[in-house]
Amino acid sequence: MRSKTTPLEERRAEILIKLRKYKVTKKEEFKNAKGIFIKTPEGKAVIYCIPSQGTVGVQYVNQLVKLMQDKELENGIVVTNGRYTQAARKKAVKNGIELIPQIFPIFDLFEHELVPKHEILEIEEREELLVKYHVKPYQLPKINKSDPAIVAIGAKTGDIIKVLRESPTAGKYVAYRYVVPE
Repeated sequence: MRSKTTPLEERRAEILIKLRKYKVTKKEEFKNAKGIFIKTPEGKAVIYCIPSQGTVGVQYVNQLVKLMQDKELENGIVVTNGRYTQAARKKAVKNGIELIPQIFPIFDLFEHELVPKHEILEIEEREELLVKYHVKPYQLPKINKSDPAIVAIGAKTGDIIKVLRESPTAGKYVAYRYVVPE
């Protein structure tokens, strides 16, 4: 069981792992961060937890890039309680690193009764939906990539999300959203 003194960034990483259904393969301590190696549907990745209350700069991103190269990983995720510099954001995008915002919750937001279930549609489901309703993806209602639910499930720009709501009058209500950049 997790101790009460677990740093915020590690709790955010644990929630991210749970919500995205990643499998932890190994944990490793570094000089100024903690690495959690995971298996994702796309392959292997690392979650880099940076204990910081200040700003995370390009130096941390460079360290993660080097770690990814050394361990032959395609993806990286940075979790911190601090903010990111613009240079760090640019370097992360260039190297396929996801930066988790500091506003990401330290609890499972889908456990709250007012937050509906969100799912990323598979390619086949996506095509069926678009054909059924005779629409293009951009014609669907939009949802920002920075929405906490979208960050939690790991959706990317261009994905279509299925939102399942409980309704007292309609029973179950299904809505679809198109993920757009911030």
